Amino acid sequence: MSAITTPTLATTATTGISTDTSRLKSKDNLDKAGQKFEAVFTGMMLKSMRQAKLADPIFDSKAIDTFTDMQDGLIAKSMAEHTPLGIGKAMTDFLSKSQSDINPAPTDSPP
Repeated sequence: MSAITTPTLATTATTGISTDTSRLKSKDNLDKAGQKFEAVFTGMMLKSMRQAKLADPIFDSKAIDTFTDMQDGLIAKSMAEHTPLGIGKAMTDFLSKSQSDINPAPTDSPP
């Protein structure tokens, strides 16, 4: 009978949270996180705009509210992908400054 082996991950004994941060040091992962942050921010902004009702809706129900929330989520995701506001890029630029392996080393070029 053969034993099943699983790859070992660097985890802390008390929390079980992985301490392997190599996947975090990727420009692609940072860009994806910035895009998702942009989508969340845009979604929160759309939700706030919907809550500021100027008039009572003609048809008001929980179903319409649910579908409106789903529609806003898709709009926010689409806006983050195609026409971002720039908050996600600002966040990724700020975070990438602290990661030397993502940023290329400055080269001294003659003037």
